[in-house]
Amino acid sequence: MPIPQVLRNRDFTLYWSGVVLSQIGTRGAVAANLYQVYQLTGSTAQVGLVGLAQAVALLVLSPIGGIYADRLDRRRLLQATQGIALVVSAGLAAITLAGSATVWTVVVSSLLATAAATFDQPARQALIPAMVPRERLVEAFALLNPSRELAVLVGPAFAGVLIAVGGPGAVYVFDAVTYAVLVVVLAVLRVPPLVADTERRSLLESLREGVRYVAHRPVVWQLMGLDMTATVFGAYRVLLPAFAADVLHVGATGYGLLSAAPSAGALIGSVWVFRLVRTARAGRIVLWGTAAYGLAVVGLAQARVFAVAIVMALLLGAADAVATTVRHAAVQVETPDELRGRVSAIYQMCSRGGPAIGDSVMGLAAGALGPIAALTVGGLVPTAVSVASAVRSRTVREYSVPRPEPATS
Repeated sequence: MPIPQVLRNRDFTLYWSGVVLSQIGTRGAVAANLYQVYQLTGSTAQVGLVGLAQAVALLVLSPIGGIYADRLDRRRLLQATQGIALVVSAGLAAITLAGSATVWTVVVSSLLATAAATFDQPARQALIPAMVPRERLVEAFALLNPSRELAVLVGPAFAGVLIAVGGPGAVYVFDAVTYAVLVVVLAVLRVPPLVADTERRSLLESLREGVRYVAHRPVVWQLMGLDMTATVFGAYRVLLPAFAADVLHVGATGYGLLSAAPSAGALIGSVWVFRLVRTARAGRIVLWGTAAYGLAVVGLAQARVFAVAIVMALLLGAADAVATTVRHAAVQVETPDELRGRVSAIYQMCSRGGPAIGDSVMGLAAGALGPIAALTVGGLVPTAVSVASAVRSRTVREYSVPRPEPATS
């Protein structure tokens, strides 16, 4: 397969490389947070405090992060948030290596790092169209989105090696270094500054403007709705421990493989996107991908053989990556530059808040119906919604993003 044209863009290639490294560091640090809290307390309930801190920061601060991503120079904002996260990681590393860490030290550092990320993510998304032509946006997101999955695979594994060698403190040192690298990368990017709105509005009015834009753009809110449907009702990760232990009887090792398979599938799906966007409408790709994701979730729920479950997990990861990549690109294409930060923040609340809500919904459903029935019914929902959207509305079905021209050499 030839090198994607978007990787011949100097600024995007530098940015992508820096983001991948930073995400590996971040995922490694989260794994180290969880390990360290358990090491300090032996309590799984207290380990859950790390996730709670992240959820609070995400839901409370995401809208504000989007507002400032539309008011400030996005590159400078990213440098500032990466710098804050660097200081947090370096501070936690120093405290940990000194043997003075407590549970609340780790939880507060997780809260602060996630708070920085909530300002970071909308700006990261909104910065991409400034580096990449519209017709290359799908390619750009096809590379950026799977970097998260790569980080999920590599980050915790590398953190395990560092913990074995130098304890959690070594992971936090590495995380701080990755933040520093991205700060330097951002400094050398050639990105035009944001043309800021000269009219200063209150934070609340700025947020309302973003919400109004989404509400009046059917293709944007319908794409977000498809994302929420898949992540809430197809939230399979919370049920994987039960499937591994009670349905497939494969133990901890099998659970680890089952957990990693969707991320591996997402890497495969990102390769498919490059081919699909040249032959099919973007909206149809989203609908097919979302429907296929739901069916793969059903297949996972019904699997009784471990090999079949792995195949279903790979397929759901691939389908999710295909649909998510096009959704992200489409939302960026359809949003004016002066609103991209706020719209990206709203989308972030769907794409990252959806799984958190889904974990609760599917957990309760599994308690009432059992994990097999709950995941089967849940997987049918995004499939049914995708079919209904395709039949009843042309908004998503006929939607297209600009297609890249074939490379001449």
